[in-house]
Amino acid sequence: MSKKNILVLISGSGSNLQALIEAQKQADFFGKIVAVISNKANVLGLERATSANIPALTLQHIDYPSREAFDTALAKTIKTYDPDLIILAGFMRILTTDFVENFRGKLLNIHPSLLPKYPGLHTHKRALENKDEYHGSSVHFVTEELDGGPLIAQSKTKIANDETEESLIKKVLKLEHQLYPQVAKWFVNDQIKLENNEVFFENKKLEHIIQL
Repeated sequence: MSKKNILVLISGSGSNLQALIEAQKQADFFGKIVAVISNKANVLGLERATSANIPALTLQHIDYPSREAFDTALAKTIKTYDPDLIILAGFMRILTTDFVENFRGKLLNIHPSLLPKYPGLHTHKRALENKDEYHGSSVHFVTEELDGGPLIAQSKTKIANDETEESLIKKVLKLEHQLYPQVAKWFVNDQIKLENNEVFFENKKLEHIIQL
C-alpha cells in the first residue's frame, strides 16, 4: 500500500502533531506528513515540524480581510500538497462552508470533550462545573457544524474528586496523544471513510462510537 499524504493544521504548541510525527514512523502506518500549516507565527508546533524535516508554513489569518479570504488562501495552499487527509490539531479557526466542502471526507478534528457534550471552548471547566463523572476526547469528521461532524472514536477518563482544570487538561491530552494517531492510522490504512455524512469502519456503517 502506498503512503497517503497528510497535512496538519495547527495554531499552537503542536503536542498532537508530535504524537502524529511519532506514529508515522510505524511500519504499518501508511501515511506521511507532507506539510504543517499554522495560522499563527512562531509557535512551537512549527519548530516540531522543522525538527522532523517537515515543511512548516505560516499563513496568518490576521493578514486577510475576512474569514472567507483566509480560507480561500488556505485551501489554495493546501491543494499544492495534494493531501489525502487533513488533520486539525489544535487549529483554532471556525472553517467556512466553502472550505469544508472543498475537502469533505478528508478533514479530521479532535475535540477535548465527550461529544456531543461541550462543543466549543472551556470544555474541562464545564465538565468540572457540572460534576461529570467522566471527561475525555473525541475525533470526528469535520462538517459545517462546529464540533458537530460524524463521530468516529472517543477516549474517556474518570474525573477524580480532587480534580482541577489543570490536572484534567493533562489527563485528556494524554488520551488525545493515543486516540488521534490511531484514528489517523485507520484513515490512511483505508479502514475508515465518510460516505453520505456517515462513518464506515472496515466497509460497515459505524453504529456506535468506537471507545478507546
